[in-house]
Amino acid sequence: MDLGEINPVLLVASLMVAATPLLLAAIGELVVEKAGVLNLGVEGMMIVGAISGFAISVETGSPWLGFIAAAIGGAVLSLLFVLLTQVALANQVASGLALTLFGLGFSALLGQSYVGIKPPSMGDIHIPLISDIPVIGPILFQHDPILYVGIALTAAVWAVLKYTRVGLILRAVGENHDAAHALGYKVIKIRVLAILFGGACAGLGGAYISLIRVPQWTEGMTAGVGWIALALVVFASWKPWRALLGAYLFGGITVLQLNLQAAGVAIPVEYLAMSPYIITILVLVILSADKSSAPASLGRIFHASH
Repeated sequence: MDLGEINPVLLVASLMVAATPLLLAAIGELVVEKAGVLNLGVEGMMIVGAISGFAISVETGSPWLGFIAAAIGGAVLSLLFVLLTQVALANQVASGLALTLFGLGFSALLGQSYVGIKPPSMGDIHIPLISDIPVIGPILFQHDPILYVGIALTAAVWAVLKYTRVGLILRAVGENHDAAHALGYKVIKIRVLAILFGGACAGLGGAYISLIRVPQWTEGMTAGVGWIALALVVFASWKPWRALLGAYLFGGITVLQLNLQAAGVAIPVEYLAMSPYIITILVLVILSADKSSAPASLGRIFHASH
């Protein structure tokens, strides 16, 4: 065991990379839940985004086109959830689980011919002078563009929810859809747009895993990240900046367990691999006692005839 091999600068930089797919998926789901919809299909949308982005990136040679395709792929799959829950008024929990199972199977089918292929790489942003600052430069200013997109998206969602009329209407629909409907707001339309946004964000998160974090395609490669993103929304009490901090916390745990394995820590690998999920469960158990911050209409089906 040699803990001296762990480079703290590299550790923090890779923590930010590990946190990005989590953050993208969690921010999307946060908006969905703020609108009063519980979509448990995050994992399914992420894995479809992962293969859509990977395939288009490989075929066109452009990672940017890959990320656009991933966002579209995640949003298209979320349309299935829209049809089930907003049109057919099916149970949201069952529909979300079905979406995840469908996404995992569908992505495995689409990805058969892409196993073992290396995608085109997206270069890191290198800002002259700032990137060369010791310690701070490598940690904050030598990353891929999508990592910064994730942080910018968090800031944008926070600003929209807190300061704009759009955010106010979205929160009103999530808190009391009947009252929002009585005021003349189109509850279903607002929820559909929120679900599509959540799907696009989950797709981006999935593509980040297949194109940047682990630049290859493997079946089921999201490996529970979608479920951690769902837990992260609860952990963040539906607040964007807390979601960012939570993503970095969970990303840090994931990276740390990999570093500890590499350093030869005398703990069975399985225990280290389990650690992010154990902490997710503990967080949910602790926070489930406090439901006061959850949107009041979360998971409830809206009947326009009311």
